[in-house]
Amino acid sequence: MSISHESPLSQAESTELENDELSNRPKFMIDSKRIGNRIRLNNILKHVFSFSTVFSILVLGVLLYQVGLDSVGWLDLQFLTSNLSIFPHKAGIYGAIIGTVLMMLIVIPVTTILGVSTAIYLEEYAKKGRLHYLINVNISNLASVPSVIFGLLGLTVFGRLMNLGSSILAGGLTMSLLVLPIVVVAAQEAIRAVPDFLREASYAMGANKWTTVRKVVLPVAIPGILTGTILAISRAIGETAPLVVLGIPTLIMKIPSSVLDDFTVLPIQIYYWTLDSVLKPEYANLAAATIIVLLIILFLMNSVAIIIRNKFQQRF
Repeated sequence: MSISHESPLSQAESTELENDELSNRPKFMIDSKRIGNRIRLNNILKHVFSFSTVFSILVLGVLLYQVGLDSVGWLDLQFLTSNLSIFPHKAGIYGAIIGTVLMMLIVIPVTTILGVSTAIYLEEYAKKGRLHYLINVNISNLASVPSVIFGLLGLTVFGRLMNLGSSILAGGLTMSLLVLPIVVVAAQEAIRAVPDFLREASYAMGANKWTTVRKVVLPVAIPGILTGTILAISRAIGETAPLVVLGIPTLIMKIPSSVLDDFTVLPIQIYYWTLDSVLKPEYANLAAATIIVLLIILFLMNSVAIIIRNKFQQRF
């Protein structure tokens, strides 16, 4: 019984087969001209963006330098510890500082609790659907609504309907509504960024939904949540329009002692002193000194929030 063996391909046949395979492969043409144009465009845009950054820093530096120069000789202990006065050399901002701090003591907890709670519900508990999508779209749209609209809302609901007038509580709740969408959106993005395998591992260990959110999701998402909270606080402490609509006075002699007292804040004082500088140039110096104080308070509040955020970033 004979066994037939197939003869191997000759060298010429194998070479021809390799050439056919190479000819069937897709051919990539290198367009050196197009690559050169992209490199040039990239370099141009890089210089444009660098110039924009440097220009913005220069404008900010000039502004801070001018404000600091105008505040020389006016920012002292007497200015910080005195009350408002119609005489520029006797005027102080002690009442405005107290009003600003008390208002932020309302804004920070209200905004954080409501914003984070809303984000947790929308991301962890709410069913995904048209209603969920509609709520998310409306929350995102609220972040771009002009601040005057929130002032009208605060005047209607808190000032008149709840009969709070122009008190610290009314101002704090109005500002909370203004910055609440920022916190909600930031908290949602931070919660979405938590890897799913952490939730699955928690469920595998026998934890329920709330335990997983409280022990696993929130600790990992806190740095992102605090970033949004810092941005919200920075906006709230510098807003003027909602408080003007709410009827916050500019000249008030009484130091507020409770959240139901009338008050004024540093941005309101800066706004009106800037307007009054047309009548008396000294008011421009008072406004510059108040701007420095406002920046210091904002810097201190943000520093505390950043320290807390960095602490959680190191832990998780």
